[in-house]
Order: sequence, then structure tokens, then C-alpha cells
Amino acid sequence: MTTPPEPGLSAIMSERRHLTNLAYRLLGSLAEAEDAVQETYARWYALSREQQDAVESPGAWLTTVASRICLNLLGSARARRETYVGEWIPEPLPGPTEWPGRAGSADPADRVTLDESVGMAFLVVLESMTPAERVAFILHDVFRYSFPEVAGIVGRTPAACRQLASSARRRVRAAQAPASPAARHASVVRDFKQAWEAKDITALIGVLDPEATAIADGGGRALTFLHPIEGAEQIARAWIELAHRALGTTTLAERTVNGQPGLVAQRDGTTQTVYAFDVADDRIKHIWVIRNPEKLRPWLTD
Repeated sequence: MTTPPEPGLSAIMSERRHLTNLAYRLLGSLAEAEDAVQETYARWYALSREQQDAVESPGAWLTTVASRICLNLLGSARARRETYVGEWIPEPLPGPTEWPGRAGSADPADRVTLDESVGMAFLVVLESMTPAERVAFILHDVFRYSFPEVAGIVGRTPAACRQLASSARRRVRAAQAPASPAARHASVVRDFKQAWEAKDITALIGVLDPEATAIADGGGRALTFLHPIEGAEQIARAWIELAHRALGTTTLAERTVNGQPGLVAQRDGTTQTVYAFDVADDRIKHIWVIRNPEKLRPWLTD
């Protein structure tokens, strides 16, 4: 006897993209986001048919479960990152048309919508928040859930959730300078690339903010600098040294990184490093260097 199809299956599965977008912003890791979404669906299908039918809004149920899973993961992630080798940077994402090996085979529901809420500078600020602040802020300010809805998800009062989101908002305002227009951002990154390839230290210093910071994430799996490099001259010297050592065997390409202009270094067609930039007042204020191969999966061909 054939089991009748589950009512509303397409509606349930249509939530996947929303859940992936939510989980990536909450966790800063596509791999962890995919795991959280998979666990969310596992819990849904663990319900009996009667229990599923009793859920008034399956979409709201899935969002609540996914958010709570992410909240728990954020708490354990803090402990894991205390033992992480070097700095931890959120996992970078390519542009929607730049997913090597995925464009023709991956379900579009796996893709994250790229907007200002996934910019690397924004995600880095989120890392400074407590798990509860991050969840309340993302649910309310990014996904527009009401505070009573947020309260039901995180298990706090609406007033407490309002305070959490307000505290998170202050962190964002304090950390972020007004962003440069996309075209100017791209021009500054291009100037940096050309100066780097030319090994022109004066030009590099000129495109960097005097108090710029460079941070790298190798995760103990790829060679890179372990501590932040501070100051335009120090960064320029480090990049000139890198140019002498690596640019002969590496090609640099301009790519979209988390919705903004960035650079990708490839060797023999394989992505080795992704560079994300924070640009303000026509100068680069932050450079994030991601070399941990576990965080470069979306950039690799199958």
C-alpha cells in the first residue's frame, strides 16, 4: 500500500532557503548553517503525522527550532574558538553566479542571499555579541520578527529581547564607519590589487587607512600570520613580502566576497585564499584573509 504524500511538503521544503539564510547570519558559517537546517528538518520529520498536522504554522515552527539550535551552537562555538589556532573569521561566500561546481548541481535553496547583513564587516561585529544578543538582533532587525515573536523563540520576555537588540545595535553603530559606494569600494580594491602585483609599497600604503588592520584565518590548516597586523606601513610590508614569495605561482582575481568586492588567490585553478575588505573614506580599513580550507568549500570545484 502506498503511503499518501505528506500534506504541505512543498511548503515545508520552501522554507529551506529562509532557514539557511537565517542560520548563516546567526552562525557565520555556511557549513554549520547547513547542519543546523538539516537538524531542523530531522526534528520536523521525527514528529508524527498528527503532531505535524497540529502545528498551526510549520514555517514559524521551523524558524523557532532552527533559531534555538543556532542559539545552542553559538554557546558551544564560543568555547571551541578559545582553542582555535589563530584568529577566527566568518566563512566567506562567493557571489550568486560564482559558486564553482555548484551552479548547475546545487539547489538554489542552498544559496545565501547576499546583502548588507552578510558583509564581512557586519558578520565580524556579530561575533562580538553574546549569543542572545545576536539572535535577538538578527531576528528583529534583519528578518523583521516582532519582539513578542523573538521572545517566544529565545525564551525571554519581549522587553528583555528589546534590550538585547538595542545593545547589539549599539555595537554595530560603534564598529562600523559609513561604507563606501560599491563602485568606489571596487575601485579601491582594484588599486590595492594592482599595487600588490606591482610590488609598489608606496601605492599600497596610499590605499590603506593609516590605522588599518589585517587579520588572517588559517585554522591551523594553512600557513598564515597568527596575529593581527596593524598599521598601513606594516601591512604593506607584509604584502610586499608575500608578493615576492607567492605571486609568481599565484593568480589574483577580483571576485564578489559576501556581496562586496574582494580578491581570490588561486594556484593551478584552485582557490587558496579569499580576501575581504572593509572600505571607508576611499581607504581600506580592514583586510580579512581566509585560508582555512574548511571555510573555502563554496569556492572549490567538485
